[in-house]
Amino acid sequence: MPGDGVTTSKSRSKAGAGLKVERVWTTEGVHPYDEVTWERRDVVMTNWRDGSINFEQRGVEFPQDWSVNAANIVTTKYFRGAVGTPEREWSLRQLIDRVVATYRTAGEEYGYFATPADAEIFAHELTWMLLHQVFSFNSPVWFNVGTSSPQQVSACFILAVDDSMDSILDWYKEEGLIFKGGSGSGVNLSRIRSSKELLSSGGTASGPVSFMRGADASAGTIKSGGATRRAAKMVILDVDHPDIEEFVVTKAREEDKVRALRDAGFDMDLGGTDIVSVQYQNANNSVRVTDEFMAAVQSGGTFDLRGRLDGTVIDTIDAKPLFRTISQAAWECADPGLQYDDTINDWHTCPETGRITASNPCSEYLHLDNSSCNLASLNLMRFLRSDGGFEVAKFVRSVELVITAMDISICFADFPTEKIGATTRAYRQLGIGYANLGALLMASGLPYSSDQGRSLAAAITSLMTGTAYRRSAELAGIVGAYDGYARNAEPHKRVMRKHAAANDEIKPSGTVATAVQREATRQWSLGNKIGDRNGWRNSQASVLAPTGTIGLMMDCDTTGVEPDLALVKFKKLVGGGSMQIVNQTVPRALRSLGYPEEQVEAIVEHIAEHGHVVDAPGLKPEHYPVFDCAMGERSIAPMGHVRMMAAVQPFISGAISKTVNMPEQATVEDVEKIYFEGWRLGLKALAIYRDNCKVGQPLSVAKKDRNAAVSVESVPAAVEKVVEKVVEYRPVRKRLPKKRPSETISFSVGGAEGYLTSSSYPDDGLGEVFLKMSKQGSTLAGVMDAFSVAISIGLQHGVPLETYVSKFTNMRFEPAGMTDDPDVRMAASVMDYIFRRLALDFLPYERRAELGIFTAKERAAQLAAEAEVEANTADLTAMASSAPVETRPEEPKTGPVAQPAQELGDVAAALPAPSVGSSTELLEAVIGKAADAPLCFTCGTKMRPAGSCYVCEGCGSTSGCS
Repeated sequence: MPGDGVTTSKSRSKAGAGLKVERVWTTEGVHPYDEVTWERRDVVMTNWRDGSINFEQRGVEFPQDWSVNAANIVTTKYFRGAVGTPEREWSLRQLIDRVVATYRTAGEEYGYFATPADAEIFAHELTWMLLHQVFSFNSPVWFNVGTSSPQQVSACFILAVDDSMDSILDWYKEEGLIFKGGSGSGVNLSRIRSSKELLSSGGTASGPVSFMRGADASAGTIKSGGATRRAAKMVILDVDHPDIEEFVVTKAREEDKVRALRDAGFDMDLGGTDIVSVQYQNANNSVRVTDEFMAAVQSGGTFDLRGRLDGTVIDTIDAKPLFRTISQAAWECADPGLQYDDTINDWHTCPETGRITASNPCSEYLHLDNSSCNLASLNLMRFLRSDGGFEVAKFVRSVELVITAMDISICFADFPTEKIGATTRAYRQLGIGYANLGALLMASGLPYSSDQGRSLAAAITSLMTGTAYRRSAELAGIVGAYDGYARNAEPHKRVMRKHAAANDEIKPSGTVATAVQREATRQWSLGNKIGDRNGWRNSQASVLAPTGTIGLMMDCDTTGVEPDLALVKFKKLVGGGSMQIVNQTVPRALRSLGYPEEQVEAIVEHIAEHGHVVDAPGLKPEHYPVFDCAMGERSIAPMGHVRMMAAVQPFISGAISKTVNMPEQATVEDVEKIYFEGWRLGLKALAIYRDNCKVGQPLSVAKKDRNAAVSVESVPAAVEKVVEKVVEYRPVRKRLPKKRPSETISFSVGGAEGYLTSSSYPDDGLGEVFLKMSKQGSTLAGVMDAFSVAISIGLQHGVPLETYVSKFTNMRFEPAGMTDDPDVRMAASVMDYIFRRLALDFLPYERRAELGIFTAKERAAQLAAEAEVEANTADLTAMASSAPVETRPEEPKTGPVAQPAQELGDVAAALPAPSVGSSTELLEAVIGKAADAPLCFTCGTKMRPAGSCYVCEGCGSTSGCS
């Protein structure tokens, strides 16, 4: 077995002199904790929907610049000890010290460091990086390391099942133990005989799909038995298994059952009381396809299905119809995904030990059966300089530190089974990765779906993995190569050369990508030279995980390799409450594109109002793609996601956790194209999700009125009732008095000058508008006169000014551009300017806030509000709830111009968040469409995508194994 001959004694770790550790982030003589300002906070987590308190801990300590969200998640998820007891952790210092001290002690014990001074620098550097959100270990490290619990550090597990009842029952047990610990596992069931083969007793085998039923029920039971998220599991079947067609349609058939039960009146929403009667809902399903099968699909050829015992051909089928069935099932219910078997094993460093047959639930960890991988992710935005450059040297040193710490953890780690422990200790699989790639690209002014964006992503990924393997080779010279290296030396070296060759193929675009790729080339060259001499300490080094909970801990805007979800998001405030904000990467991106501050302000205001950049004043259309997101007005095309994955895949040891989102109107042929291109472009795994393809979607009726349904029997009576109550209403014109208050403003838009005269009722707002532009008798003057009369008559017949403002603002035509009005610096047209000015003069503040129209003073206060609120010392009693609270502005003053309240709380509410509890729900409100995402089992808010999983912004719970 893979773990045979594993050595765990400390004697082997004395092979070299030990690491010399240099300071990168810290200063000698200054402890990292002394460099930050600490503050006390109260963390009170409520169920956003019913107001009940889920968690409460007061007086916790965090750095002042940590967000409310990050502090809440760390407190609720990672602090150990019973709440209300002296043993309960209450400070981020305690958490970091607990983990870092364990790593330092183990590193010294196993001979990693040259001197105690190097160990101290290592501890200080790790502490600084964690304190400043430069990286994070995966959740099991924070859960377990340094506590009295088993020291489980891995989030990803791969199991194995043989064709025997004992092995199948062991699978149920091992999977249950992993789920109990909050992790996830994957397994390939292809060794189990098909339902078309015979048993030794003469009967017919049940087939793997039947045994999936028991495992699915077990996972569902463990979830409902107290876990805060669904069990994370992956089930895989090879494409040449005789039961492959039954496996492919398994979940699609269950989806039909869900539809029938829902139509019969049963509660089939996710988490509904009746959904538990539907099978196979607790696993992701994937098909392992080979190059032979995909070539047969391409050529229209046939493909053999083979028996499990002796490999004999049981059936020969046409490849194209099976590929269509796979794509049809994925179109219907998002399962199965594909794993490209030959590509996976072509990049396998240990083929002499065994083939890679399976993955973890999120599909980023691909390695030997009965193995595990511990993860850590770097926050890429921490390496982006203010001038747009990338901190290459600091990134390299940070990767060295993190990969060293990850390898140390295997020395002291515990595992759920001895088989997994033996394999992991012998092959020492690591999974360093990153988060915030989407934010980095946007902040750099690069579209996610562009050659420039892909080249920078590829260069950074190559630098990360090249540095990780170089440090792994150095560690092999100090504490020895992994135990399985000797028998796999040649294939391991071959894969290292493949990575280096792929790096040479990068065509960097721009100075930043060029500098990063140049250093990556150096790292691969140096690392392979050292590896040829020492071997490598780790059989794999990198994956791209979803980074769900830890991404929120690091205050990342985007997770893993994903683009930004949307341009506006939902942010909790210190002291309670919330506000809608434009992503902080947006103004940074605009500045990097060369826009002056006045235009940045106007564009940000437009995004705050509309949620997208289309028709933003002054924004060049060629820059629109920079702000494309996963969802919303301008969403990235599915192939854009696939090409980004293809750009970074050659520089990842494992694979990429990412789901390609497709629009609801996508066809089965579109799914086929995505799956085929994934194979052609060299991906290892790929999954798709078509919008609204599942029946049991939470809040799928969010835009419907449940009480609006009328039974067939009641229709005649309802019609009769409506007919009886029909009355004709005609608006009555309310004329202005002969003498009325008026105000005339001169203005200039894009160099075109004009005059706006507005007359109001003595007690009831605007009633008349006159516009004068150009010379009397000209066409433009005549059009403006006619338009003024039309608007005035509408106002006098009761048409609300808000209606005109919402319709005519953001109209784009010439003249347009800069104005001479300090409150409206940019206008998309004369109409846009006129109605913004009228709104400022005649609408009360709260109505203008809803329309996103503010004075210059209000906008300045709004942009400063977040920093000011965070800087204020929060009253502990005001932080009793982390749920959104309503902040009402003062009553507007009398007169045509309504002034906002000047209190800080009112400024913070300049863009009040709608009645939502997460950025996903905010996005729903912006685009007017329900998002396909589950509700958090802990706090009830809608989760957001994180790779192929989902994460709750409110409490950090995830639907996967990260």
